[in-house]
Amino acid sequence: MIENEDQNSVSSSLPGATFLSLSGIAAAFGAASCCALPTLFATVGISSAWMAGIGSLALPHHDLLLVLGAIGLAGGAFQLVQMQRRALRCGGKSVGVPRWLLVVFLFGLVSGAALLYLGYAYV
Repeated sequence: MIENEDQNSVSSSLPGATFLSLSGIAAAFGAASCCALPTLFATVGISSAWMAGIGSLALPHHDLLLVLGAIGLAGGAFQLVQMQRRALRCGGKSVGVPRWLLVVFLFGLVSGAALLYLGYAYV
C-alpha cells in the first residue's frame, strides 16, 4: 500500500515541479532581459533588438521577477529532490523521474539560476 502511495505521489508531483521550474525560468529570463542578456548577446555578436520590448516591460518589475524567479527555481528543485527521494525510499520498486527528464530539469534549473544571477548582477 505504501509503495502504491509513493508511486502516485511521485507522478502527481511532476506537474507541480514542472510549473514551478518553468515559472522560475521565465521570471529569471524577464529579470535578465533588461540589461544582462542584451549586453552578453552584443558581446558575442548576436543582435538583441528583439529583447527591447521584453526588457522594457520587465524593468519596472525587476525586483518582483527576481523574487518570483528564486521562489520558482527553489520550489522546482525541492519538489524534484522530493520525488527522487520517494522513489528511492521504495527500494527502486516505484517509478521515479525518468533519467532524460531529470537531465532536462537540471539543465533548466541551472540555466534559470544563471539567468537569475545575471539579472541580479547587471542591474
